[in-house]
Amino acid sequence: MNTGVKSKIFDAILYFIVFIAVLACIVPMLHVAAISLSSNNAILSKKVYIWPVQLNLDSYKVVFMDRSMVRSLLFTIVLTIVHTISCMIMTILAAYPLSKKELKGRNFFLLLIVITMYFSGGMIPDYILIKSLNLLNNFWALVLPGLISAFNMIVLKTFFTNMPESLEESALIDGASYLTILVRIVLPLSTPVLATLSLFYAVGRWNYFMDSLLYITDSRLYPIQLKLYQIVYNNMQLEISTIEGGLSSNLLPESLKAASVMFATVPILLVYPWLQKYFISGIMIGAIKE
Repeated sequence: MNTGVKSKIFDAILYFIVFIAVLACIVPMLHVAAISLSSNNAILSKKVYIWPVQLNLDSYKVVFMDRSMVRSLLFTIVLTIVHTISCMIMTILAAYPLSKKELKGRNFFLLLIVITMYFSGGMIPDYILIKSLNLLNNFWALVLPGLISAFNMIVLKTFFTNMPESLEESALIDGASYLTILVRIVLPLSTPVLATLSLFYAVGRWNYFMDSLLYITDSRLYPIQLKLYQIVYNNMQLEISTIEGGLSSNLLPESLKAASVMFATVPILLVYPWLQKYFISGIMIGAIKE
């Protein structure tokens, strides 16, 4: 068997594995979407798989009529934006100095940051810290504890380290400060990695609810994922101010839960197309070594 045939067989096996992995990711989502758009009879008779049966939008009407769900969605959008911007600022301010070989104690500071990837204080110390800072039921309790990711910082530091030194040397000769170099030269050339890390931070914040479960009891500060958790696992009812013709009473819990899942998932999925062109090149940066 020649090399060309072996290569084709290997490619075919690889494509098959990727295809199975894609199906494993997409099929469950299609199934949930199909349930949310199907009629009660179709759901009860278990006819719904990945396509809606007897199209029915009543579940979405109920979800959008729930003021608490809409409020949680809007709050989560604001929280995600603030969190992502804050995290990127801190990540940049940590990664850029650590990428400079002339920084004294660089390896020591980097070691301290890397340690946090493997060890943490634990849930109880974290709660005591947040409580002692008077951040319970506070917006910033959902932002400050996760303000920087050691992994993302190392990825960005690696990118900065591998940038041509001649660019900064020329700017320094012209009298530019390090801050000017960072803002006007380094960051514009780092768009792929910045977009990728921003996506990581945004998706992580959007999907995370454990901190709000621990620190937040005010329903006005519930992120959408905590609201979804309460609906799906605690069977909490939707708080609908106006129900026309007893709409919600005629719907199955499975249908309402599926609609709630889609309501909480679709907004973050809409972010991917805007960053897709940067994503592939950005995720490869972590593989580059100094």
